[in-house]
Parts: sequence; C-alpha cells; structure tokens
Amino acid sequence: MNTTHIISSTPLDLATIQSIILEQKTLKLSAESITKIEDCRAFLDKKMTSVSRPIYGINTGFGSLYNVKISTENLTKLQENLMMSHACGTGDLVPESIVKLMLLLKIQSLSYGHSGVQLQTVMRLIDFYNHDVLPLVYTQGSLGASGDLAPLAHMSLPLIGKGKVSFNGEVVEAEVVLKHFNWEPITLLSKEGLALLNGTQFMSAYGTFILLKSYKLSYLADLIGSVSIDAFDGRIEPFNELIHLVRPHNGQLKTAQRVRDFLEGSEIITQEKQHVQDPYSFRCIPQVHGATKDTLAFVEKTFTTEINSVTDNPNIFAKDDEIISGGNFHGQPLALALDYLKIAMAELGNISERRVFQLVSGLRGLPAFLVDNPGLNSGFMIPQYTAASIVSANKQLATPASVDSIVSSNGQEDHVSMGANAATQAYTLINNVERVLAIELFNASQALAFRAPLKSSDFIEQFLSTYREVVPFINEDEILHNSIQASIDFINTLGIDSDELF
Repeated sequence: MNTTHIISSTPLDLATIQSIILEQKTLKLSAESITKIEDCRAFLDKKMTSVSRPIYGINTGFGSLYNVKISTENLTKLQENLMMSHACGTGDLVPESIVKLMLLLKIQSLSYGHSGVQLQTVMRLIDFYNHDVLPLVYTQGSLGASGDLAPLAHMSLPLIGKGKVSFNGEVVEAEVVLKHFNWEPITLLSKEGLALLNGTQFMSAYGTFILLKSYKLSYLADLIGSVSIDAFDGRIEPFNELIHLVRPHNGQLKTAQRVRDFLEGSEIITQEKQHVQDPYSFRCIPQVHGATKDTLAFVEKTFTTEINSVTDNPNIFAKDDEIISGGNFHGQPLALALDYLKIAMAELGNISERRVFQLVSGLRGLPAFLVDNPGLNSGFMIPQYTAASIVSANKQLATPASVDSIVSSNGQEDHVSMGANAATQAYTLINNVERVLAIELFNASQALAFRAPLKSSDFIEQFLSTYREVVPFINEDEILHNSIQASIDFINTLGIDSDELF
C-alpha cells in the first residue's frame, strides 16, 4: 500500500481524498509542483525590484486600504500584521478532521504556482499535516467572499510561531511545537500572508468532508429504507426498472436498482400482499432518494472544480508576465452548492421520519409502537418524536445562507457569499440526518422481527445480525437513548467500499 500522496497537477477527487484520509497518507510535493512554486516566487521577487507602481496586496494595504502604498522594508511586517489582525474567529472549534482537510486543500491550491509563496512555506504546511500539528480554527468569522479570511488566518498563524495548535492530544502554543521539531518560524515575504488568507479552503474542507458523509448516508438511506419496506410488508413493484426507464433520472434509476438488489431473495417482499399500494414514503423512495443523489453529483462537480483551483488574490502568471487582481476567492459557487446540499439531505431525513411514523402506527399486523403489551409499555412512541424534532430543526438549517449579503471593509467588499455559514449549517444538518437514519434503523429492525418466521434477504439479514450485536431487540420499556446512541455509533463507524458510494 502506498502510504504517501504526491501533490501534483493530477486533480484531486473524492475517492482520492477518502483514501488519503482512511489510509492516513502523508503528503509530498512532486518535482513539478516544486518547480512551479519556485518559479512563481522568483518571478515575483524580480518584479518587486523592477516595478514601483502599487500592486494590490503585495506592496499595498488590504481591502478598502488598497490605495495605501507600503515601503519595501515593511513588506514582511505587512504580511504578519495581516495574519494577526485577521485572526478574529470565534465560536466552536472546527473539528480536527476538517482542519486537516483545510491544510491539504491549501497546499494543493498553492502548489499550482500562481500564488507567489516561498517553497518553505508550503513545506511547513506539509510538515503540519504529516505530523498532525493542527491549528485551532473557529467556526465563526468568515463571510465566504474575500476568501475564508478569519479561519485561514488561524490556520496560518502557527507558520510564524503564533496561535495555538492541537498536538498529541493537547492544546499548546504554536511556538512550543516549533521548538519541539526544531522548526524556525517562517519569515513571510511579500504577498505570502494574502496567499494564505485568501482562498476558500474553510468552505471547501467542510464541503468535501460532508460530501463524503452525504454519499455514505445516501447509500445507508437506501439500505435502511429497504429494511423498512420489508418491515412494513411493502411492495416491490414501485422499484421495477420499467417505470424508472420512462423517467430516467440517474439517481432514481440507481436508487431503484439498489433497493432491488438489497431485497433480492426476501421471503417477505415476495409474499402475497393484502394492500394495493404503499404510502409515498415507501413507494417514492427512488424518486426522493434519487433526487438527492442527483444533487450530490452536482455538488461534487462544484467542489472538485474548486479544490483543484487557485483561489487567492492577486494571481501571478509568470509566463505571461502578469499579476492580476480579481475575485477567485469569492465563495458564491460553494455557497449555492452547500445550500442545495442542505435542502437535498434534509429530504432524506424528512422521508425517513415518515417511514418511522408509519412503522409505529400499528398498521399491517405490526403492534402499536412496536412492542408487546402496549399501554404498559410505551415502546417506540418517543423515538419518532425525536426524529420529528430533528427534521424540524433541519428545515430551519436548510434555509439558504447564500441569499444574504452584508457589506464589509468600508464598502469595498460589498457583496459576500455567506458560504461559510452554509458550510457549518450543512455540517450540523448532515449529522442530524445520520441521527434520523439511525432512529429509522432502530425502528425498522424492531418491526422486522415481528415478521418472523419469514425472513428478509440474506444481505439484509446479515446486516441486521451485525447491528443486533450492538442494539438488541427491545422486549419491554428501557432507556431508549442508549439504543439510539448505539445506532448512531453503528452507522458512523460502518465502513462502505468507495466503489459502492461514488
């Protein structure tokens, strides 16, 4: 197994990122990337000796201070001041797994040789990644427009020996870790602070992380929904390929195929039915789950484009002898995609909760609230309440963040994306969907037990056998929080091959 990922011009995709994470690969720059970084820096250094005119962010102030010319002897101080003054994050700490993704994606963006950073700056970011030196970054502070300024400032502070990091399970001052590894603080040269702080790596890291989780939950929604179909004594006809070929949305076709595969060989699905149709939450699984899959495909395209791009400002084009100030840091593509993702994933939770409601309603030969002796036992009455409260919260979180904009930097930055807010909302929402699906699994596995001696498919029976090792059948009332939490943990730790996900 290759334990090193080479940073190069080869595009990153979700499967590659997943393998980097799961296999805990270290990072290394390709020779091509090293050459690009060094050539760009050499061009900028030469340009600085021959040009006296103001070049935004290189020898000027920032934002609305773009007209303030900075003397050559103060350029390092300018970059350090930028980093310190912009480290204004607050709120919760960003999860370490996402901070590590921020490092990876910033390294990738700087490796293209259009940002003007020193090679040693990129190498130090790689050192941080490879040794799990993870800066403390906060969830609040980015408008998602001039790049993710505040989060990236916190991510970058340890390069100059400032700020705090998590290392070996402890939070320590960055200078302590630098001394531990005998690393000297980086002396930032012109443009470097701006290259580090401009960029969309906060939004991109969140988006990449939750996309990976969303694909997993999309698969599990199909699987758990299939358990619910058999538990509810549902019909297989709505999953017949013929009806989906005449409305051939890719996600719809894929969902129907998955459900057919999951239920193949089930004794329950093939028994004679007393009912002609199932409720929409069962019958329309291909249409609803499928629409979410199509949304994931769109969001994936947006994010894979972004993580393989240069998103700081200005951009340097050595071969063209150009330094161009533009707006590649603006997070609008990501903000819209994240809002779309929120809506699509919220729907997986909505339809899941409806299946839970049907399963506990005492229909189709199932006992009320899925427990013997109802009345004395409340059974599975309240897990449905919990699911309902979560999907209601998700409806609030799914409200688009990207429709808002607040003027900043004294009017210079007069339209912002709010993509960072969309990212943190999406993170919460998708964790909520995981909880709702865990509650459905809890209910569906309980309901399916009442179909004995008939069995579901071999695949589902094996899946539930593994699940039953951590969540047993409920015979009478007990503290159900424990079973729900165990169900969440089961889903969270369940490994699914990437070939099945993407």
